[in-house]
Amino acid sequence: MTATGSRRRRRLHPAWTVAAVAFLALVGAAGFRAAPGVLMVPLQQEFGWSTTVLSAAVSINLVLFGLTAPFAAALMERFGIRAVTATALVMIGAGSALTVLVSQSWQILLSWGLLIGLGTGSMALVFAATIANTWFAKSRGLVIGILTAGSAAGQLVFLPFIAMLAQDPGWRQASLLIAAGALAVVPLVLKFLKNAPADVGALPYGATEPAEETAEPAAAPVVESGRSSNAAMRALQVLKRASRVRTFWALVAGFAICGATTNGLIGTHFIPSAHDHGMPETTAAGLLAVVGIFDILGTIASGWLTDRYNPKVLLAVYYQFRGIGLLVLPLLLSATVQPSMIVFVVIYGLDWVATVPPTAAICRKTFGADGSVVFGWVFAAHQLGAAAAALGAGAIRDATGQYTYAWFGAAAMCTIAAVISATIRRDKSDKDPAPVPVAAA
Repeated sequence: MTATGSRRRRRLHPAWTVAAVAFLALVGAAGFRAAPGVLMVPLQQEFGWSTTVLSAAVSINLVLFGLTAPFAAALMERFGIRAVTATALVMIGAGSALTVLVSQSWQILLSWGLLIGLGTGSMALVFAATIANTWFAKSRGLVIGILTAGSAAGQLVFLPFIAMLAQDPGWRQASLLIAAGALAVVPLVLKFLKNAPADVGALPYGATEPAEETAEPAAAPVVESGRSSNAAMRALQVLKRASRVRTFWALVAGFAICGATTNGLIGTHFIPSAHDHGMPETTAAGLLAVVGIFDILGTIASGWLTDRYNPKVLLAVYYQFRGIGLLVLPLLLSATVQPSMIVFVVIYGLDWVATVPPTAAICRKTFGADGSVVFGWVFAAHQLGAAAAALGAGAIRDATGQYTYAWFGAAAMCTIAAVISATIRRDKSDKDPAPVPVAAA
């Protein structure tokens, strides 16, 4: 029986099994993403650390989260998706578990910042793009949307439990829960997360001919031996090529603002800000969990839309809606949950990471075989923006006693991101039937 005949008789393409395990891995890695906002107040109460100190730990985490991503994409090309993913999950688990031993502020910078930052960076959204580009020849936008929703699902699963444990019996037990969630996925990754379709004798999902004959590159770039020998050099070479293209800088600017207004601001400071207005931490954590629920719906829908509509228009709409939400948020915060706050949470949830599928699509169409690594660099900008917002909002809170100016500033930045996205030009490679990397020097 031919390999083609064997593939046709499979009921479920192995790409979907890989996508399912990747989703679970993202869920496990996402536990810490919700933790700082929940654990910040208990740590302040126990150790007396300022909001700025704890925000600095989050900022280090977010910077490493972002800067690790492009190198992680290159490492996945060099050593395989499975090895990099398993190592990243172990680092997240170790960093979260070691948090229970901290007694000095520099130690929280090491555990929250260094270890978890490197681990989550290797499990960043570039992981979703790499899985989609490697295993799928069609429905890539939908797959990236589903995998990106794994991060939201992680917050949905962990956040209410983290908030309850942080109050009773305490934040240390909450940290151990996060560690257990990350480590529990490692055996599944080692057994089921294959590196490429060729490992199981298959073509990418939706491919009927060898990958090189498809309209778009169906698999992750097959790198020349000279480039693949050094993952860091590969990532830097891609950055050099991408930096000559205007679209790259437009995506960098927009995604930096995206990170500032999600992970950096809402993800880190929404719960402390709600606490300032008299809202219990568990209630605020429940609101963020609702954001997670609607984030799943919004991101999957965004992936579906990205497969059908102009991604730059989608980005402009997403950013502008987010800006409107942030503009009215200071008016909605109170000791109790009002219907208007529920409306905000639903809309913000639908928009939370809906920007990822269209951004990844533009990277793939513009940069072809370099698309996954380019998306890694764009995602690095996302996290640098998040780090700046996390630190800046903490400093604003310490200086003024409230977060109002932080919310208004973020709303203005979203309008800037909407304008930048709407004016993204179509580079020549967008029109080519088979996108190719920008020519190297």
